[in-house]
Amino acid sequence: MSEAEVRTPAASPGKTERLFFLDINDGRIISSAIDGSDLKLIIQRPNRSPDGILVDSDNGWLYWTEMGTDYNAHDGSIERIDLDGSNHVTLIAPGSTLVTPKQIQIDSDGGKLYWCDREGMRVMRANIDGSDIETLVQNGDSPADSADIERWCVGIALDLPRKQVYWTQKGPPDAGLGRIFRAGINIPAGETATKRSDIETLLDKLPEPIDLELDLAARTIYWTDRGNLPRGNTVNRASMDNIAASSEVVLDGLDEGIGLSLDLPNNRMFFTDIGGNLYSASLDGAGARELLHHAGSFTGIVYAVV
Repeated sequence: MSEAEVRTPAASPGKTERLFFLDINDGRIISSAIDGSDLKLIIQRPNRSPDGILVDSDNGWLYWTEMGTDYNAHDGSIERIDLDGSNHVTLIAPGSTLVTPKQIQIDSDGGKLYWCDREGMRVMRANIDGSDIETLVQNGDSPADSADIERWCVGIALDLPRKQVYWTQKGPPDAGLGRIFRAGINIPAGETATKRSDIETLLDKLPEPIDLELDLAARTIYWTDRGNLPRGNTVNRASMDNIAASSEVVLDGLDEGIGLSLDLPNNRMFFTDIGGNLYSASLDGAGARELLHHAGSFTGIVYAVV
């Protein structure tokens, strides 16, 4: 796959750059122009907790995860809606299998959705219609296991050319036990989700790593961290091939950073925090701008050309 094929296309005639992001307080999906103006409500579902979001521009679809409200009821879900707010579909319903699904990614060519399930302690995938649910990584299977926050999976990113999946396990708040992992996108033959020989710990002792994004052409991984300074409340990056040695903070001062989305052709990123702030900056952290201030309690975000 060439450099051009792993970068999101820039806006072309007839296309518009938009941001789509989630407000966990009011169960809202919001869209805006890339400067934070022209706010539009896509959908609102009170008493739900949206967290991860992605856009399939080719089909005009928006996917998101909802964490639910009762972890014991496994009432998390995965939803889809048209970009104009019509045709809402629940792909994986509350009460079926998901506990607290978090960041979500798509393999469009393979027809798969990938996500992390936090209290479920899992990395998972399914067909884009919600069928054929699979668990790729399983860190525990009991309530006692789930009480161990070090087992919780949160952020996820895909390196499809190399058939690898990356994810974060955030650890307890500000405990310095957060980690970033990598494994094959498929379970090795003869192994199981609970016992895999190919799982690599790429970085540890982080405050609370959350969402992940990859620049495959530059072989760079980006992530947010909602823990305390100096390494928390930050956007970070590193070489995908030597994360521990190259890890750097590119931007700090967030109010519990969560969502992250890269616009690679234009050398910029967009990110959110629980404090309800929406930001933009260059990929190296320069030129940071606050686009919205204390406008809710924001989780996932995605930049899209639609």
